Amino acid sequence: MPLDADIFAPGFKETPYWWEAAPRPRREAPPVPAKTDVAVVGSGYTGLSAALHLARGGREVTVFEAGEPGYGASSRNAGYVGRTLKHSLGSLIETMGAERAKSFYREARAAYDHVRELIEREKIDCHLARCGRFMAALSPKHYEAMARDMELKRRHLGDESEMIPAGATRRELGSDLYQGGALIPDMSSVHPGLYHLGLLERAETAGATVLPHTAVTGVRRDGAGFVVETPRGRTIAREVVVATNGYTGRESPYLRRRLIPFHAFMVATEELPEALVDALIPASRTCHDYNNNLFYFRRAPDSNRILLGGRSGGPTRDLRAKARVLHRALGRILPELKQTRLSHVWTGQCAATFDEWPHIGQQDGMHYAAGYCFAGLPMGTWFGQKIARRILGTQEGGTLFDELPFQTRPYYSGWPWFRPLVVAQFDWQDWRGR
Repeated sequence: MPLDADIFAPGFKETPYWWEAAPRPRREAPPVPAKTDVAVVGSGYTGLSAALHLARGGREVTVFEAGEPGYGASSRNAGYVGRTLKHSLGSLIETMGAERAKSFYREARAAYDHVRELIEREKIDCHLARCGRFMAALSPKHYEAMARDMELKRRHLGDESEMIPAGATRRELGSDLYQGGALIPDMSSVHPGLYHLGLLERAETAGATVLPHTAVTGVRRDGAGFVVETPRGRTIAREVVVATNGYTGRESPYLRRRLIPFHAFMVATEELPEALVDALIPASRTCHDYNNNLFYFRRAPDSNRILLGGRSGGPTRDLRAKARVLHRALGRILPELKQTRLSHVWTGQCAATFDEWPHIGQQDGMHYAAGYCFAGLPMGTWFGQKIARRILGTQEGGTLFDELPFQTRPYYSGWPWFRPLVVAQFDWQDWRGR
């Protein structure tokens, strides 16, 4: 496409498609309270999950948010609800033994189940669907690796899956690019913006106070509690929960030295004929390929559009340029969409960790959860309620992830200067795998 006008639909927006049905709440910020039982920094899935459970447990909860509630990755992600970890089951069995490896994957399943149960119990209208997930193989090597992984999960965890050979790929995806893939039938999806708004409404109804446009600039010990500093005033809190993940700033130096922030990018097509969308993603699965730097795509749950994400970790200076890159990928994956225009492009800031594990714990008395490595929706919700249970003093606050040391690197202070090198390495590994 030689001209921008050829790929950008009228009214094209550089904001998340999800905000069409779930616009970010715009409201006046209440006064900063002089005291609170628990100060929660960040109003994404983790912070609101913690706030909801704490408020229902009788605690006075104040949630501090630098922008509008949920302005960050919780209203910008793809809405995939899975039970996978960045580390494959096979690699974990090799490094830590079968029983411990299975325990981590069982907790990932517990996080997945928790999200579904929470949405159903709270009656959050967010298009929750057990749609299944299709992982597409770009080469026979990918297909064989998937088959080994699926067999290990069937044998050790009882997980159901089906290998789809290359000749049958169009049963799941209207593309001839892939050499078959793996179907996991019980994976789920949601509209992430509506899910976030549902959590926000339930937390506030339970009694939590959310302070928009109230950035936390510092937290320091004060006897048995903490002083939480903001440009609008300070709060004395008995407990502090830091739930800022990819948006963690200098107010949390411990986390900043351990998190690797990066941007993920997505586009939405213009409205398409329903018959075309039915042909491209017949069973409305969530889909992704098997690359390290992968592409992921799905049908919008509330319209006839295709959403695609990828090229994570790159610069964000020009979102239209990123949209052109993703548009080319869309046409390569689904050739029928080569002439389709885009209605939205957006980015959100995620966080990885040096060991590729999500982390939860305490530092200097403050609770934190972060570093979800593309599993933020289920693990963020799960860790939020785990932190709440710890503060409430119940026995259900424990997790296997407590056992993991939170690594950093010498001289790393939060600026990931090495990120382009890592992305280049991933691209090289993906090229070799194909």
